[in-house]
Amino acid sequence: MASRLATPLRRTTRTPARRNEEAGRAEVLPGVTIHGQDVGKWLTRQRTPKVWQALTDGQRECLQTIGITPPTPEPETPAKPSTTPVGAFERGIAALTQYKTRTGSLTVPRGHTEQIVIDGQEHSVKLGVFLSNTKSRRGKLTTDQLAVLADLGLDWATN
Repeated sequence: MASRLATPLRRTTRTPARRNEEAGRAEVLPGVTIHGQDVGKWLTRQRTPKVWQALTDGQRECLQTIGITPPTPEPETPAKPSTTPVGAFERGIAALTQYKTRTGSLTVPRGHTEQIVIDGQEHSVKLGVFLSNTKSRRGKLTTDQLAVLADLGLDWATN
């Protein structure tokens, strides 16, 4: 791959180097052609980490002399917040707590939907479905989850 880049490198670096000196390091974007060759696309490809590492030291030095810098390492993106059932359980508990505070009861119609705000984001929780599903799947709940439900006053969570 490096030998294939040597000819375009020699051919295309002279003109951009002169243009950079004249224009004060102007950016060469894809679509800029010199002598029929898309130099912008070629430069963009040279700046990718994989291609930059494949270049020889001489090729990298040549690119650096005309102002082409090595690619900056991409910052690591933080992991996405979990969307596991644990998050759904916590939203359900928050909705149930809000419903109990507002109505004073834990008797929720199956079709009831509760609007809650968590960390500035509004969530719509199908509270009746949450309670029905949680009760029917209580055998799979952890002891901590059952304790939270029992603390809210659900009798079936204590058994």
